[in-house]
Amino acid sequence: MFSAITTDLDRCRQLLKSGEVVAIPTETVYGLAANCMDDTAVEKIFKTKGRPTFNPLIVHIHSVEQLQVLTKNVPEKAKLLARKFWPGPLTLILPKNEKVSDLVTAGKPTVGIRMPNHKLTLELLAGLDFPVAAPSANPFTRVSPTSAQNVNQYFGDAVTVLDGGPCIIGLESTIVGFEDDLPVIYRKGGVAIEEIEACVGNVKLYIREENTPVAPGMLGKHYSPKTPLLLSQNIEKSLSEFKNKKIGILSYYRDDYSGSLVTKVLSQSKNLKEAAHNLYQYLHQLDAMNLDIIIAEELPEVGLGRSINDRLQRAQNS
Repeated sequence: MFSAITTDLDRCRQLLKSGEVVAIPTETVYGLAANCMDDTAVEKIFKTKGRPTFNPLIVHIHSVEQLQVLTKNVPEKAKLLARKFWPGPLTLILPKNEKVSDLVTAGKPTVGIRMPNHKLTLELLAGLDFPVAAPSANPFTRVSPTSAQNVNQYFGDAVTVLDGGPCIIGLESTIVGFEDDLPVIYRKGGVAIEEIEACVGNVKLYIREENTPVAPGMLGKHYSPKTPLLLSQNIEKSLSEFKNKKIGILSYYRDDYSGSLVTKVLSQSKNLKEAAHNLYQYLHQLDAMNLDIIIAEELPEVGLGRSINDRLQRAQNS
């Protein structure tokens, strides 16, 4: 009897080649992967996640040469960003060619592509003759998984998980598209906006779209625990509003709040990369504690703090 969690690359490749879904590790979060050239396999992603088909998927590649299989007319600024940040937590929205299924792109003329920075997954992909579509490996709107165990808790034996250890970054990729020559950020993520601007100049933000999202992560309710979550600028004030409740705190750097059952500290040294790395794992832990509410502290609106706040804002839209 095979275990759902495995390190067997050959087994995972064979499953993908036979049209099955496999959860794969990346530096951002675990993804639910399937052959992006096989509509029947892609349909399994949507069905497994309970994800609406109007929400497009991201295609994962292992080499820049694979862009030729998927795209046409790649903007120069996209090439600059790819050279700077690939492999890494950046997804580029590019004009698709006729080989890319409308199911993957939700009928749009563009496709989201990234090259993950994870040795095991790059090795897996290099042994396939197709790229994979891979949204996060969680039920739709739930907290993203940053470990093989998180995925297994969601799907059990129904999904084979390639165990690549905990995700180093722990936050989804930043998604960048283009309107004419202007870069547009559709999702804040593991590459800070400041880093994008340093590479290609000014950017436009377009991160909310409920009906026809251009990219994943644009819906208002997303990344949500089952436990109600409140994003707060003042933890003490929020604690006073929930007396006699079982409260968990997700704090930026302080661990001395009173009035809660538990406090999870994202980074005592105020390191935003460390905070991003810990975000989802701590949300998973708090969500398993049968609390009445999670009070999360708003972080500084700089660097990865913007991306973390974005996730927490969407998480409270339960």
